Order: sequence, then C-alpha cells, then structure tokens
Amino acid sequence: MPVNDGKASDLASMEHTLDLVDYRRKVAALYDALHVAGVGPKSWQAWRDGRQDLFLTHPASPLLEPDGLDATALPYFDYDPSWNVVGTVEPIAVGETVATVAGGPSIFEQIGSVVFDRDGESHRLALFWLAAYGGGLLLPFRDTTNGTSTYGAGRYLLDGAKSADLGSPGPNQLALDFNFAYHPSCMWDPQWPCPLAPKASHLTIAVEAGEQKPEWLP
Repeated sequence: MPVNDGKASDLASMEHTLDLVDYRRKVAALYDALHVAGVGPKSWQAWRDGRQDLFLTHPASPLLEPDGLDATALPYFDYDPSWNVVGTVEPIAVGETVATVAGGPSIFEQIGSVVFDRDGESHRLALFWLAAYGGGLLLPFRDTTNGTSTYGAGRYLLDGAKSADLGSPGPNQLALDFNFAYHPSCMWDPQWPCPLAPKASHLTIAVEAGEQKPEWLP
C-alpha cells in the first residue's frame, strides 16, 4: 500500500496559490485600464466584462460552481453617473473612536474618514488601512439595499491589497464611483474570510449602483 508523503497535496496547494497570484494580477490589470481610460460607462462595462470572465473561467474564481453559469452570474444596477463622486479624506480627530475590522488573520485600522456629497447631503465612511506588510486602503460600506438587492454584510468600493483603487483626483481626495462597488468573496464562498463593514461604514441611503446579489444566492 503506497504511503501518502504529502507531496501531491503540497503541489495542489502551490498551484492554488499561483492561481490566486494570477487572478490578482488580472484584477490589477482591470484597474490599471481604468486609470488610463478614466471612469465612465464604457470603462465600467469593460471592467464588468473582465470581472465576469474571471469569475466564470479562472481557476481561482470565488464562485463555488462557475460551470454552467451564464452572463447573469454577476448582475449590476444600471450605470448611474450621479454615483461617481469625489471623497475628501479627513484624518482621525483627537478623541475619536478608532474602528478596526478583522478579516481572518488580517487587521484593518481606521486612519480617517471619507466624506462625500450626493443630492445635497453629506455622507461619511470610515477609511481603513491594512496593518500588515505593504498595507493598503480598504473602503467597505453598507447601505439600505443590503439584505435585498445586495449582500447583507455589505460591499467594497476600494481594496488596495487587491489593487481595487479608482485613483485620487486631487490632494486628500479619493475617486468614489459606486458603480464599481462589488461584493466580498465570502458572499460567493464562505471559506473566504472577509473584513466586513463596521458601524462607522453604514450609510442610511440606498446605493443603487454597482454589483447586485444574484437571485440564485440565498
């Protein structure tokens, strides 16, 4: 009877890791194209098509069973230019409570807030930094669509650790086009640990832009 020395499982693990590396490179390429073209309906459609292709064909897709799914696998709200806004970054104020977000072994610490205006009203979201080698910004959010047309635990807009970054229009500013909002991988497969939006990242409005939750998901 042959002895299982672990080499086969080690090889599978290595292949999976390299698949993830390739997946992240391709995601980074989608955002690099955005930086060149600028956000808008055409670049949004190209970004959306690229994500769709990765989800349906890439071996590191977060989908549990991508085979057999069609173009409705990643539904979106229609592109709405009014959700393309500019956020102003404000640092942590003296005495302000600092939020942290845990996602598996990773910890994100609040470094400030992003303030943006829409329809004459001001809104504020906590802005986080990955407290690990290399770092990276994270901007998760929840809104009143959660639990119905979007995932109950919220969505992401920016995640620097995965190259999901829309750029900076000016000093102390971040581009916030909510049409590029997407769901964390844990919505698709619970094996993925995901940092989720804390109370400081809750909006009391409906963000009807970006990725929607497919009807076939519970």
